[in-house]
Amino acid sequence: MLQPIRGTRDLLPEDMRRHRAVVERAQEMAERYGFLEMATPIFEDTTVFKRTLGDTSDIVTKEMYTFSMKDGEEITLRPENTAGVVRAVLSNGLRQDLPLKYFYAGPMFRHERPQKGRYRQFHQIGVELIGVPEPLADVEVIATGQAILDALGLQGRTTLEINTLGDPESRKAYRAALVEYFSAHLDRLSEDSRDRLGRNPLRILDSKDEGDRRLVEGAPLFGEFLNQESQDFFAQVLAGITALGISYKLNPRLVRGLDYYTHTAFEFTTTELGAQSAVMAGGRYDGLMEMMGGPEIPGIGWAAGIERLSMLVADVAPAPRPIAVIPLGSEAEAKALVLSDRLRRSGLQVDLGYSGNMKKRMKRANKIQARAAVILGEDELAQSAAAVRDLDSGEQQLVSLDKLADHLARFR
Repeated sequence: MLQPIRGTRDLLPEDMRRHRAVVERAQEMAERYGFLEMATPIFEDTTVFKRTLGDTSDIVTKEMYTFSMKDGEEITLRPENTAGVVRAVLSNGLRQDLPLKYFYAGPMFRHERPQKGRYRQFHQIGVELIGVPEPLADVEVIATGQAILDALGLQGRTTLEINTLGDPESRKAYRAALVEYFSAHLDRLSEDSRDRLGRNPLRILDSKDEGDRRLVEGAPLFGEFLNQESQDFFAQVLAGITALGISYKLNPRLVRGLDYYTHTAFEFTTTELGAQSAVMAGGRYDGLMEMMGGPEIPGIGWAAGIERLSMLVADVAPAPRPIAVIPLGSEAEAKALVLSDRLRRSGLQVDLGYSGNMKKRMKRANKIQARAAVILGEDELAQSAAAVRDLDSGEQQLVSLDKLADHLARFR
């Protein structure tokens, strides 16, 4: 029997209802903060991701789904969406409209080991605020994330962890300190980390290798190399989120390994999903636009996994209960087709029974948890009426077809 590809899954109606509830609630809250929904293609020219994520990242070297087209063009299914959003700003000539505030939701693709809450085709929501260099942008982006988590009923179940990566000058000083530290332990580094040492030593801090992680525990901290400007920027961010009543935990080990990240880095984490603790992660990426061939324009954003959020949210509103239309006989079936269409146009959710005797069709009505049944038989048709049975109370009454839609309105 054919099965879905490993690391993918089908979103059946119950899963899809939870998935959609997360997206719709997030979109609603994001709009309150001025973020408008947009979408980019699910695949891009491979350069979009190689240039931004870096040749040494695990995503580029191990996880991207990349394909060569017949014309020689190389495309990649998007492993994340920030690069695509920035590409869209550049290719659509939107630099004159700054600041830009976008919300997105959609599938991403990474070839990694499937585990709880993590798939090879997964889905994310995210926001990007482009064109604002002031700390207020960081505060607003974090506040938007907190508001969405609260709206999903996750108050008190996530923790904001935050750190600063400083400005490029501070980052340069920290990079030099890391090279010096890890060079002294070169024989204990994994092969991947030795390769990264000369090109991007900050990536070593994200290593999953156990030996690397032990070395990282003794590595210098970013805070020791922050200049005054970077300290002042971070202080304003912390003051802003404190003013909004958002609690946080300083995490000096929280970093972003890519060169275009600056200043604020943050994650909302939980203890309820095992090893996969982060449900939302983001940071400021002031160098990304320039790296993609555009002007020097700042940006900040975050992304959150819909699958992980769906696992955390409480039961969402139940699916609406339909009205079951049950025709008995060929004449009634012809009438039921037109009647069902009329009822749907009046705003009712209608399930039309296709075949079977009365017992079989009522069994179907109960299976789909119908709220009421509209029964059309010879006797009812002779009176231009239908028998309406309340499937909760069992009460049944004859209702004129002309007044049927009004009568059923109470079952919406």
